[in-house]
Amino acid sequence: MPILPENLSRWLMAALELLAALFILSLIALVIAALVMYVADRTQTQHAVLRNFPLVGRFRYLFERLGAFLRQYFYAMDREELPFNRAQRSWVYRAAKNVDNTVAFGSTVDIHRPGSVIFVSSLFPPLEQETTLPDPVTVGPFCRQPYTTRAIFNISAMSYGALSQPAARALSLGAAKAGCWLNTGEGGLAPAHLEGGCDVVFQIGTAKYGVRDAVGQLSEPRLRELAAREQIRMFEIKLSQGAKPGKGGILPAVKVTPEIAAIRGIPAGQDSLSPNRHPDINNLDDLLDQIARIRDITGKPVGFKTVIGSLDWLDELCAIVLRRGVESAPDFITVDSAEGGSGAAPMPLMDGVGMLLSDSLPAVVDRLIAWNLRDRIKVIASGKLINPRGAAWALAVGADFVNSARGFMFALGCIQAMQCNKNTCPTGVTTHDPRLQRGLVPQDKAERVAHFARNMEKEIAMIAHSCGLPQPRALRRQHARMMVEHGRSIGLEELYPAPRPRSMAG
Repeated sequence: MPILPENLSRWLMAALELLAALFILSLIALVIAALVMYVADRTQTQHAVLRNFPLVGRFRYLFERLGAFLRQYFYAMDREELPFNRAQRSWVYRAAKNVDNTVAFGSTVDIHRPGSVIFVSSLFPPLEQETTLPDPVTVGPFCRQPYTTRAIFNISAMSYGALSQPAARALSLGAAKAGCWLNTGEGGLAPAHLEGGCDVVFQIGTAKYGVRDAVGQLSEPRLRELAAREQIRMFEIKLSQGAKPGKGGILPAVKVTPEIAAIRGIPAGQDSLSPNRHPDINNLDDLLDQIARIRDITGKPVGFKTVIGSLDWLDELCAIVLRRGVESAPDFITVDSAEGGSGAAPMPLMDGVGMLLSDSLPAVVDRLIAWNLRDRIKVIASGKLINPRGAAWALAVGADFVNSARGFMFALGCIQAMQCNKNTCPTGVTTHDPRLQRGLVPQDKAERVAHFARNMEKEIAMIAHSCGLPQPRALRRQHARMMVEHGRSIGLEELYPAPRPRSMAG
């Protein structure tokens, strides 16, 4: 076997030693870089995923970024994912971060698909100096303390318990910054709801959490105590919600902490299962009696929330109101869509019970117009309205306000991991695990909540301006069209013709 020259042998040994030294130095540098990134991820407060999953979480953002360039080769998911697609979520994320929200190269919405909504652009839209703020709307004109607000886009009902404490705090702080209201959900009033100083809508669920007495009945002293708080502006009786029409609220035992149990007035560590309806409301007369009772005790506006199944009951309700007098009417109706919600729900109800908002909202508005009660009863639209186009559609067909729950969850950092009914939410939004909650820093996320609400209203107004209107509450059905078959569209005023009031119809 040939022997290498001595000089060459030394050179090879030196090269190997150098390579070994470089490898060790590179490994040390890599470890140091990883440690630096770990500490940076763990201590930063902007991204919950990175804060909870240092280093590993970076792959999510890497893949998300690469997807913009590789999806044309491997997949096309921008508008295909459910319940919310990538494009919808991305708009919310950018709006919440208050960064550039423009897109390039054309829309990815299939506007030729029947059901797509397009708005009617004006030849002479108002100049910027000709635009105005949204008109104020007053709810509860017959109350001792009516509620007046300019806010259009508000935070929908999400119970404390279903949401984590940091999430509830961030929503309260953000709502105060944005000037919108926060609905408590059926879990009662928590200190976190009041922390920001925002307007609060207190929801009364079927179990009366937060306003129940020792035997689970509605407590008048507790109602008075809550109504004495200036922040609580309205009370909402929840009859049903989009995730589970006909089924009460569900909070798994793992999420019923001692604090949650104390606020709700139930045992800790046991499933919180609300009745499927209010035991003391058996018919429409009972509903109006309960509304009148709560309004008399609190002095504040009272309405109800429901998913629409049929509309016959609404005609009956309006007839009873006119018989009793318009002051007996609910001050508002929150129309919730089917299609699920933010909490735990049985799949058969989430997938297949209740009308979609596209059907129910215009129908409810039309019934109120027909009975001459549209000005008396305000309408709140709720159900997957997380982008400006959907919210503008709701205003055009007759809503006074738009509520969103999951939109604000995205603003908090939700990544649609579908873990809401468990205690494993990776972003800290719907978990009571302190390790995971740590990722959600309320002060930082409050800014994103406020940015989302403001940018939503800003871009709803932009749509209104493109239609030639000075402000978004001027949107009407003639300002939008819906695509039908064969690439044609039809005006919403033709698709949903407004009925004549009964006094005119005879």
